Amino acid sequence: MLKGKVALVTGSTSGIGLGIARRLAAAGADVVLNGFGDAAEIEKLRSGLAREFGVRAAHAAADIGNAAEAAAMVCAAEMQFGRLDILVNNAGIQFVSPVESFPVERWDAVIAINLSGAFYAIRAALPGMKARGYGRIINISSAHGLVASKEKAAYVAAKHGLLGLTKVVALENAQADITCNAICPGWVLTPLVQKQIDARAAKGRISVEQAKRDLVGEKQPNQRFATVEEIAEAVMYLCGPGSRAVTGIALPVDGGWTAQ
Repeated sequence: MLKGKVALVTGSTSGIGLGIARRLAAAGADVVLNGFGDAAEIEKLRSGLAREFGVRAAHAAADIGNAAEAAAMVCAAEMQFGRLDILVNNAGIQFVSPVESFPVERWDAVIAINLSGAFYAIRAALPGMKARGYGRIINISSAHGLVASKEKAAYVAAKHGLLGLTKVVALENAQADITCNAICPGWVLTPLVQKQIDARAAKGRISVEQAKRDLVGEKQPNQRFATVEEIAEAVMYLCGPGSRAVTGIALPVDGGWTAQ
């Protein structure tokens, strides 16, 4: 379905981002991975993706919280592959603390990666998309882009802001074949969430499995974690021909969390 298209997925060396990159590659898109990690492991991911799906694959080690690096990443993708059709802003970090003791440097870092990074990448990608008359921009927000939880001030603020950015980009490009939408996952069992589970288990002196059940049970009526594959399928819908009139939305994939 996406043969001939080029996709850039930020934060895609693990977790949700990697699952999205794999699904886009399976649909025929050439893929640019982004993220940090062991160079040998990342090269293994890149080459494996290309070999498994018969697509071109590259990796950009840009810090997307840095405006110049984010813009250079987009430029490099366009130069290497000749175009950029799909931009998935997925990279994110988390920090948990009450507001009055929230470290300012952690606030700045969460806002930079989760919100400013998406703005930098979109800003750099739009001129090329407009010139080619096609673009699909998908921002991975969160259920926390729609509702709040205690002790997550920076993350909640960034994810709410990402939905506002999504709407503005959608409106500004409504008459072009460029859509901008957000996906709002609930709990997905990723390395980031596993850290929260482990911390909860240690703090409550309970088993990791009990902490996992308690965490998902508090928020999601379906009583299970969403899967990386389910998030990736939502991305595929927003890239597909049936969603050309869908723009500016926040699509929850959260087991009913935000319906309450």
